[in-house]
Amino acid sequence: MNLAQYCLANAAPDPEKTALEVVGAAGQVLEEWTFGQLNDTVLSVASGLRATGLQTGDRILLRIGHSSDFPLLFFGAIAGGFVPIPTSAQLTAAEVLSILTDSAAGLVLHDGVTVAPNDAGVPLLGPGGIEGLKKTVPGEFAQTCDDDPAFLIYTSGTSGKPKGVLHAQRAAAARKPMYQGWYGINSADRLLHAGAFNWTYTLGVGLMDPWANGATSIVYDGPRDPEVWPRIMEASKASLFAAVPSLYRRLLKYGRISPASFPSLRHGLTAGEALPAGLYQEWKDRTGRELFEALGMSEISTYLSSGPNVAVRPGSPGKPQKGRKVAVLREEGDAAVPAQPNETGFLAVHRNEPGLMLGYWNRPEETRDAFRGDWFLTGDRALEDDDGYYWYQGRADDLMNSFGYRVAPEEVERTLSAHPGVQEIAVTEISIREGVSLVTAFVVPQDIDTFDTSELAAFAVENLAEYKRPKDYRVVDQLPRTSSGKVRRKALRTTGR
Repeated sequence: MNLAQYCLANAAPDPEKTALEVVGAAGQVLEEWTFGQLNDTVLSVASGLRATGLQTGDRILLRIGHSSDFPLLFFGAIAGGFVPIPTSAQLTAAEVLSILTDSAAGLVLHDGVTVAPNDAGVPLLGPGGIEGLKKTVPGEFAQTCDDDPAFLIYTSGTSGKPKGVLHAQRAAAARKPMYQGWYGINSADRLLHAGAFNWTYTLGVGLMDPWANGATSIVYDGPRDPEVWPRIMEASKASLFAAVPSLYRRLLKYGRISPASFPSLRHGLTAGEALPAGLYQEWKDRTGRELFEALGMSEISTYLSSGPNVAVRPGSPGKPQKGRKVAVLREEGDAAVPAQPNETGFLAVHRNEPGLMLGYWNRPEETRDAFRGDWFLTGDRALEDDDGYYWYQGRADDLMNSFGYRVAPEEVERTLSAHPGVQEIAVTEISIREGVSLVTAFVVPQDIDTFDTSELAAFAVENLAEYKRPKDYRVVDQLPRTSSGKVRRKALRTTGR
């Protein structure tokens, strides 16, 4: 089992069929790749990387923006038996260096545009080197096994320091329950994904799954204005569209949407954030199409969903996909005891689930602590009703959801507390209306008379990726704490300006 080979060969696609289209703001095709071209170039990249002297299993850090080079290098690294590390183009140099150091990557692939780590002491291949990789004589897919490492992706940890989630070569094939349990996908589909390549949501839904089914992946490269999406969907003849709920909300607010819009679209797909019942209903009323939600995480991908064969219940992400082993466990005690129907508990996935990560990179204790018996605790709370539908009840920890990215408040607090004007700081989500929350910082200044929140916001721009930055800053005299001295973030959510 080689993940790249599975994605490119599972459906035995016609080599002349279009696998990838990169489109512009008017829906015009900027790049087109057939399955044959994609396969050959991926194998060229694999051969080129082997020629650098890298050993099987070595990590490769990707500092590549939103271009076709991203999937070519990501799948090329896996095809060669290496472990790519996709990273957001929004990361700062310090954030990139932290990941590079933790992962002990042996090579950085850099597009010359995104921020690269400073003084990393690790070989770096720039644009010229990347072009050289793509022109190498193609070789063969590495003969990796199901449980061999395939890719490493960093996500916010509960400690506030991003941690690597290591996935196996079997991770792509383990996504099969989604094919009909969520998408209803077939080889004739054209799937448009609105996310960036580095995100696990895009890597899986936008690339792995369409290709594994012989379908066409459509990627947009241009301004992200919400009014552009209806035009792109229509011009590209997308039959499936995937995005986070917040983009659907903006699309409905700013776009001219009716049942006659984007006639090729069969239905929408959404994940990354909880889908409010009101937003679902507005989409369905205005477009006449279904919107199927899924719930998942970086450690496993999606495992709950509605779909063509699972009717939507607004407010619920649906049922476990066929073949998944999912449970709600009682919150009391340490034993893995199933909760009763309609009883809120910890949402968990069995350790035998093929899509579950191999573990947290170099964190054996944290990997072990994520399990209760044979069950991996997702960090979400939920209940299962009498009909088998699951209902999301929030996080069991303090992780925030910012534009579909999970962000640890401790990471933001640790960074912003380095500003000289900050005495203390706490960060949490504040709900401003149904389904919309803002990452908000509560600051106790060193000197309230001279403190300027705009200076702290500028400091955040220099040191945090955009999706991690607070969108609101509130000055307070003190932070609410428990008797043991811990900040009570729940109390902050009711604090006024």
